[in-house]
Amino acid sequence: MKQKTTLKQLSKELNVSVSTVSKALNNSSEISTKTIKRVKELAKLYGYKPNPVAVSLKRNKTFTIGILIPDILNHFFAKVLHGIEEQASLKGYKIITCLTNESLDKEKEYLEMLEYNKVDGIIAALSKETQVKEDFSHFKNFKSLDKPLVLFDRITDEIDCDKVLVDDQKAAQDVFEYLKEQNRKNIAVVSTLPHLSVIVARLQGVMTSANQTSTNVKTLMISETKDAESKINDFFKNESFDALIGLDETAASIAINAAKHYQVKIPKDLAIVGFTDGLLAKNAYPKMSVVSQHAIELGKNTVKILLERIENKTLKPKRFIQPTTLIKRASSE
Repeated sequence: MKQKTTLKQLSKELNVSVSTVSKALNNSSEISTKTIKRVKELAKLYGYKPNPVAVSLKRNKTFTIGILIPDILNHFFAKVLHGIEEQASLKGYKIITCLTNESLDKEKEYLEMLEYNKVDGIIAALSKETQVKEDFSHFKNFKSLDKPLVLFDRITDEIDCDKVLVDDQKAAQDVFEYLKEQNRKNIAVVSTLPHLSVIVARLQGVMTSANQTSTNVKTLMISETKDAESKINDFFKNESFDALIGLDETAASIAINAAKHYQVKIPKDLAIVGFTDGLLAKNAYPKMSVVSQHAIELGKNTVKILLERIENKTLKPKRFIQPTTLIKRASSE
């Protein structure tokens, strides 16, 4: 195996100090342009690569960010991750992505692993089980070590840290007002993830607007995803409504299929609006109206805020609200 070239070897061949070689490679103003050129040419010739461990120790940084994602198959989280990687790479950081699969235990294990690997900071969306059990002790312990943490989308006020989130309550109110403007009088609200903080906020937004206008609202909250299709079909069979808000992508997609099954005309007899501009929404027939959370931009913003925290840990925790857009398509127009 070919041995790696070291700073010492370069300095010996160039007949200069190790310090001079190091400064030249970092374009120090203390070193002449001629010497910098000589050092870089020799380093390139020998294929010199700086030791990442040594660089990390010297700078007290690993230039890595840990990411905790609940569900990589979820279009929203996949897009957020894309934005995170793009922005992190732009700033010279690598990411270590951990998939919790909605498990509290996995979340704890991965958080411990990332801490052991001395990542410079962590970006996380809470798992479903973490929110259901309201167990945030592992994140509180992590924060007690003065480690930078940014929670996004699925958050809790139990943890004092930076947060990047969508104003889900207002987004849901905007959907409700849009349907009311179409003179929809009986609105159904369906979710397959009722325990999540984002779903609670969306439902609260709908109910707040409904109470202000005395609109009839029927809700169906499904705790087990495996029961979603049968329960939504039963809902269509037994209830009457002229608009439906799917508080998550799955609920809205199943609702479109149920409407077809019961020969309900969309959007003439039933308008449907969902959340998350994912593949299910774009490939639905008719194409689904949705609230877009601009996931890629949200991912980029989490990195920007985390890097600010890494550079200055004395900053007060920030709460950044990502704007949303209601995309109107054939399912409601």
